[in-house]
Amino acid sequence: MEVALVYNMKKEETDAADSGTEPSSQNITDVSTQIKENTQSADTYAEWDTVETISAIRDALSLRHSISLIEADEDAFEKIRRLQPEIVFNIAEGQFGVSREAQIPAMLELLNIPYSGSDPLTLAVCLDKSRAKEILSYYKIPTPNFFVLYSLSDLSSLSVEYPCMVKPLCEGSSKGIFDASLVRTPQELNAQVENILVSYNEPVIVEEFLPGREFTVAMLGNADDVQVLPVVEIKFDSLPNGVNPIYSFEAKWIWDQSSNPLDIFECPARVTPSLQNSIETICKDAYKVLRCRDWSRIDVRLDNTGNPNIIEINPLPGILPKPEDNSCYPKAARAAGISYAEMLNRVLDSACRRYGLL
Repeated sequence: MEVALVYNMKKEETDAADSGTEPSSQNITDVSTQIKENTQSADTYAEWDTVETISAIRDALSLRHSISLIEADEDAFEKIRRLQPEIVFNIAEGQFGVSREAQIPAMLELLNIPYSGSDPLTLAVCLDKSRAKEILSYYKIPTPNFFVLYSLSDLSSLSVEYPCMVKPLCEGSSKGIFDASLVRTPQELNAQVENILVSYNEPVIVEEFLPGREFTVAMLGNADDVQVLPVVEIKFDSLPNGVNPIYSFEAKWIWDQSSNPLDIFECPARVTPSLQNSIETICKDAYKVLRCRDWSRIDVRLDNTGNPNIIEINPLPGILPKPEDNSCYPKAARAAGISYAEMLNRVLDSACRRYGLL
């Protein structure tokens, strides 16, 4: 088939490409230094993909299809309209606005071009953590208690139980979730809320902190054919001494490097059959009620009674290609005996079946 791969490339790599140089660790700004100087600039492009990932996806899909690359910039609509691919493999995260992940799928629906992954509504809802949690709560799917702040003054009318998590309302890839995001005092809460309001210019979600184990679950397929891949556990005892037991931006992008990977994941997770069933059940339920399609990765954490709760739904999961990159969706696929190339082609096959193309 004629397939268009639509993506966003990390800014520092785009700059390198524009200058004619190959992206490397030498010309990529040190993220940990940027965090100390300016939180927002440190993680602005965390959701976007590297040249290496985009190339790996292209090569995997090229085993069975003819692939064209289209960057999800302001020219994307016209490029897709002219190309008229049979289907789009969408990994575009977008840049501006709370509906940024929905923009490319909305364009494709306007052009009546099939595409992989969830529709604009699901992508927009899942990026807004409060909207996703409201839907989960309506369907009695466990998720931590929360409230949303639009200004510092909103704090005065709330009764907060500590510790709690403080996050930007509409970000992914651990953007805005730092070691300091787990707060234990009113002073820490005030500082983190103010930081997010200023740095990200968006509302803040304050969420009950669950003290139990944390897992992430890769989902593949649709309807009755959805497959739950082996569960991944995040092992917080592998983090540096003295840091909080959360999967923060530092844990994901700074302390864990492909050149020196942390032993932070266990897959398959060592869980009892009962806990395995509980995790799989709530993930299937969340996948269904939020109308995810083809694939997603769902984050789960245990509460103080050992019951799993949905933390977040990621309908555009990260898919770094190398095992040492510690990317959870490919890690779960490999544990199921599915290669990187097969994984991506299964996602595309799921989309093709939805549209009657297979």
